[in-house]
Amino acid sequence: MTDMIANTQKAAWFIAGTDTEIGKTLIAGALLHGLTKTGVRSAGMKPVAAGAELRNGAWHNDDADVLAAEASVTLPQEMTTPFLLRQATAPHIAAEQEQRSIELAHILSCYQQIAALADAVVVEGVGGFRVPLNDTHDTADLAQQLGLPVVLVVGLRLGCISHALLTAEAIAARGLRLAGWVANTVDAAMLNADANIAALKSRIDAPFLGHVPRMDELPARALVEAAASHLDFSRLPDWPKPSVANLI
Repeated sequence: MTDMIANTQKAAWFIAGTDTEIGKTLIAGALLHGLTKTGVRSAGMKPVAAGAELRNGAWHNDDADVLAAEASVTLPQEMTTPFLLRQATAPHIAAEQEQRSIELAHILSCYQQIAALADAVVVEGVGGFRVPLNDTHDTADLAQQLGLPVVLVVGLRLGCISHALLTAEAIAARGLRLAGWVANTVDAAMLNADANIAALKSRIDAPFLGHVPRMDELPARALVEAAASHLDFSRLPDWPKPSVANLI
């Protein structure tokens, strides 16, 4: 296995976060929402999802379902979420409990199949940037082997500046390009949020895509669309131009 696979589709990004529960799925969904509006064939991938429930005879993960709903290309769950784990815990632990092993080679194979069927792909990581997937690999290894530009979601709460800068360093250490970053409000009562964003703007060498406020009162689909309205994805390198049909 090489350290990086060839990226042949028009555009693709890996969504990383400064921690777990900081809005990666919200931003990944918003990114897919924006892609779909440009008219390109968009696909979402949540390779590893820990936490599932049985609905109508099938196992579902809320994060994976959000990405599927926002993508314009419908694909089987076995391809978009090859490792759907039932317990909401660290993925390597959840996999061990099911006597499974999270294999990067299988994830990369699924990604290549998705990339062949879509013009743009959004791949959402799990947890923070260095979450163990098995005894030898973590999500940073997955991101490195995919070789995609990274969109970093910074959860705005106390301590976010250090978390964001350390994650940006880890992304660079893997030889990956930080294509842009988003500030997502986790703690609505956080003091000096704007000053924290300003501090990060002056220290992160990547486009700032926008600040998403806390919007707990909205349902999931409306929340994704609302989040997209606060972000400017056109600042991303390789962002596709809207099709002529979508401009009419």
